Amino acid sequence: MDIRGEGIFPDEVVIQILARLPVKPLLRCKTVCKLWYKLLFDKYFIQVYNEVSRKNPMILVEISDSSLVSKSSLICVDNLRGVSEFSLDFLNDRVKVRASCNGLLCCSSIPDKGVFYVCNPVTREFRLLPKSRERPVTRFYPDGEATLVGLACDSMYQKFNVVLAGCHRTFGHRPDGSFICLVFDSEMNKWRKFISFQDDHFTHMNKNQVVYVNNALHWLTASATYILVLDLSCDVWRKMPLPYELSYRVGNRIYLLDFDGSLSVIQISEAWMNIWVLKDYWKDEWCLVDKVSLRCIRGMVPGIFPISQTGEYVFLATHKQVLVYHRRTQVWKEMYSVKYSSTLPLWFSAHAYRSTMFSCN
Repeated sequence: MDIRGEGIFPDEVVIQILARLPVKPLLRCKTVCKLWYKLLFDKYFIQVYNEVSRKNPMILVEISDSSLVSKSSLICVDNLRGVSEFSLDFLNDRVKVRASCNGLLCCSSIPDKGVFYVCNPVTREFRLLPKSRERPVTRFYPDGEATLVGLACDSMYQKFNVVLAGCHRTFGHRPDGSFICLVFDSEMNKWRKFISFQDDHFTHMNKNQVVYVNNALHWLTASATYILVLDLSCDVWRKMPLPYELSYRVGNRIYLLDFDGSLSVIQISEAWMNIWVLKDYWKDEWCLVDKVSLRCIRGMVPGIFPISQTGEYVFLATHKQVLVYHRRTQVWKEMYSVKYSSTLPLWFSAHAYRSTMFSCN
């Protein structure tokens, strides 16, 4: 695609410059000229933009103010640009973020159970998912919603899946042991369903930290003894072993994150944060890539939770703070601090996020 016109820069230089702009300023660039307008819809440019954004992940946090009833807002914490406000008002609904993947968010309606949206907040595109035939109030245990919500976005083919999974129960009865899974296919615009038998339990952080790798979604179970994997290519659940070297001593906590497109496990103890990366997905070969001393933030360690990471830094949240650890310089930095009384700790509603040109329609 020739985008130079009478300019002096080669096409690739212009593409690389524009690909480093935030999405909102980038969208304003389409008014500069017809060539730049066409650029924003060019597949190669979108691919370059999304690859650049992968190197600059952020975290999205819902901030609740206990002094105001039902008052909450979203902020985006970016290592390069700091803290900015974030809005989902274009959905015209009160929602909570359930999952994040490749720039898209899966949100559930708070007043209307069973209503889900997939949206790109920076382009303000959204898609209201058709309701499944399942009745969520009687099919999922214990709160009328799916135990697990996952979002899988394939940026190469511009398609996505939403997964809702939970224990089946008939109204007024205990769960019968079957595990219902509903998968929405954006290309077919419909849900498919399959049933298996699972006896897994999950903490709130386990549910939030779902990782999409190799066309599969991954969750860490509450027991932290294995990873539960849903292979979307064949609708099969399986179990993946954790690093053999993990220490299961009392006080150690384990989390599942993405690491530059690979599966990663972070273990936090009283004094250390150990980071493993799955180097060979099919052979389950893990590699310890970093061992970080927590001595500088010793007082925060009991309430600190890793949220997002790259090879350069790690984002972590506490009850009232968002921190970033720069791995090369070994420097800790506070990115955000709550100035008032928050009803929930920040880690409770924090999700890994990055801005992309991914379309949900």
